[in-house]
Amino acid sequence: MGSEAMSEIRKRIVFHGRVQGVGFRYTAKYMAQSMGLTGWVKNEYDGTVLMEVQGRELLIFKLMERLNSGRYIEISWIDSKDIPAKEERGFRIR
Repeated sequence: MGSEAMSEIRKRIVFHGRVQGVGFRYTAKYMAQSMGLTGWVKNEYDGTVLMEVQGRELLIFKLMERLNSGRYIEISWIDSKDIPAKEERGFRIR
């Protein structure tokens, strides 16, 4: 196993689709905390949801997968980019 698989990364993700008014942020917070991920999530004025999430890449992908299988959440597409990791605790809603 390479150390890359265990190292923490941070992603800035914009979720497009039916992602506001469907419990997206609370679901994301609960899932991220249960997976040991850190970061934050917030609604944007254009109807998208912006998230910064940090942790192991595999866990971030699992989080995105689980969010997409939510009952009312319908993600039509995701814009994602890697950004520098930072020191933080927990996962919160902004």
